[in-house]
Amino acid sequence: MTELKGKWVLVTGAARGIGRLIALAMAERGCHLLLHSRSIGHTKALEEQLRAKGARVMSFEADLSKPTEVEALIDAIDAAGVDVDVVFNNAGLQIGYRTDYLNTPIEDYPISFQINTIAPMRLCYHFIPKMLARGFGRIVNTTSGIMLEAEQGGYSASKAALSKVTADLAYKLRGTDVILSLTDPGWCRTDLGGPNAPNAPESTIPGVIVGAFVDDGVEGRLFEAQRFAGLTLEEAVKLAVSIPSLWER
Repeated sequence: MTELKGKWVLVTGAARGIGRLIALAMAERGCHLLLHSRSIGHTKALEEQLRAKGARVMSFEADLSKPTEVEALIDAIDAAGVDVDVVFNNAGLQIGYRTDYLNTPIEDYPISFQINTIAPMRLCYHFIPKMLARGFGRIVNTTSGIMLEAEQGGYSASKAALSKVTADLAYKLRGTDVILSLTDPGWCRTDLGGPNAPNAPESTIPGVIVGAFVDDGVEGRLFEAQRFAGLTLEEAVKLAVSIPSLWER
């Protein structure tokens, strides 16, 4: 299992829900945190919790629906002067549930793609060359297994696109120790998932972080977090390395 103590970890959408849980879990493993949210004040309380665990912490703000703010986020992280070893592209948007799905607003698609597909891939494209130059890196992109939900066309299409481009890029990274993976948290009781979801957010740990700890060089896996619910991280890694790449299924 990969040792990440002392590594810098970027978590997008860190202020609440699964992103917050990711940050706390990584701090427990001795990592330092770069926290993204839409407003820097949103992560203030989390910063205090992480520092209490011994982590160094920096916070950044950006509206991922705006490409200029994504670029400003990248510039700000670069200016912080630390090597980003792990990226969790956790932030996402479910723009609306369209009961009258044949009248889905066309605007659902561009904003969903910008936040759920384009912004995370822009972070991949920026940080992967730096990781390759150092010979190490982990990126975990959060997708969704949503199916047969025409009511959520923009969301489901953008997540399907993220899965596709992540798998395609991961294929190009074979033979390196820069491992690009996907995770699907499942339907959880978060602000995005709503109160009727069957899974508690806590059930996603360690499944949503296991991709950062695999050490066998295999790219392009999909880690469905609910398969790992109740396992220790060590147990989760043993299960994770038995899962094939998406193109090998």
